[in-house]
Amino acid sequence: MSKIKEISGKAIAVEGNDIDTDRIIPARFLRCVTFEGLGEHAFEDDRIQSNGNHPFDRPQHQGASILLVNNNFGCGSSREHAPQALSKWGIKAIVGQSFAEIFLGNCVAIGVPCLIAAPEDIQQLQTSIKKHPEANVIVDLENMSVKSDGLSILVRMNEGSKQMFLQGTWDNCGQLVSNAEKIKTTATKLPYLNWQNA
Repeated sequence: MSKIKEISGKAIAVEGNDIDTDRIIPARFLRCVTFEGLGEHAFEDDRIQSNGNHPFDRPQHQGASILLVNNNFGCGSSREHAPQALSKWGIKAIVGQSFAEIFLGNCVAIGVPCLIAAPEDIQQLQTSIKKHPEANVIVDLENMSVKSDGLSILVRMNEGSKQMFLQGTWDNCGQLVSNAEKIKTTATKLPYLNWQNA
């Protein structure tokens, strides 16, 4: 159930290089006990400054599941709240020129693939989505491609992350649940778990 081979849906473009985690989710929202509700505050300050004209506020982009970004996305502090906020908003995959390493790792941990494409391909995709926001975008992790509205580009990610998505091993909790019997068997062999013999 945790395997991720393809993500499809509408896309949303947030343009600009070096968009850091504080812009993705401002620090004042880090006091939450759970990540629930973070989605509504994604890009909060940028959205306030743009007076409702931010891509995350535009009606045509509501329900989008694929985020198109530029260079060094997710830089800055290592807060895991940033990918969580994007995920809670509805983002299921991010395609960009490059990603900050910790941000990328935090995305993998929650099942949000980050795929890298050439700058000119990203620009083409972003331009296409602005013209046709209703277009269906298909992110294919098996064939490492993104297709939309007659446009097809090649993308890449490190092989380890790719295999984690394709095999479903990115989901640590899912792995524990699916191996529950093996865990119980191992636990019975551990002397320090047998309190009766202590």
